[in-house]
Amino acid sequence: MSGAVALFAGPGLLVAFVAVIVGVRRRYLVVTVHGESMLPTYRPGERVLVRRARAGSLRTGQVVVLRELVPDGQAEPRPHWIVKRVTALPGDPVPRDTVPALRAAAGTRVPAGHLVVLGDNPDRSHDSRHSGYLTTDRLYGVVLRRLG
Repeated sequence: MSGAVALFAGPGLLVAFVAVIVGVRRRYLVVTVHGESMLPTYRPGERVLVRRARAGSLRTGQVVVLRELVPDGQAEPRPHWIVKRVTALPGDPVPRDTVPALRAAAGTRVPAGHLVVLGDNPDRSHDSRHSGYLTTDRLYGVVLRRLG
């Protein structure tokens, strides 16, 4: 009888293990930092652990990973990620003084569905200072920690 129990426990345990792995892969991602936009916080080539997050759970100051924009007509063979720091969230005052691209933006608050993100190294970062708002649908998640 114990052999039959072990036989049934094996496939069930395997299914549970696969379910856990699939769940972890959907919730977490390892991203390699490219470029110098986040120096000195993160260096090019460093890897960071990212937890999937929704825009409503973000706080100002968190480092996030967003999907990079791909110009119209170009195929995206695999996701390209950008790492930036959240400066303003929907409903926050528009940071006109620090973000030149938003100086002429309508309204006084960051609109729903939008973020203001900046790199820690302004001389080497293409971010909201140049592009204005980024949409929250590009958000993957929040950086939890540096790996290795």
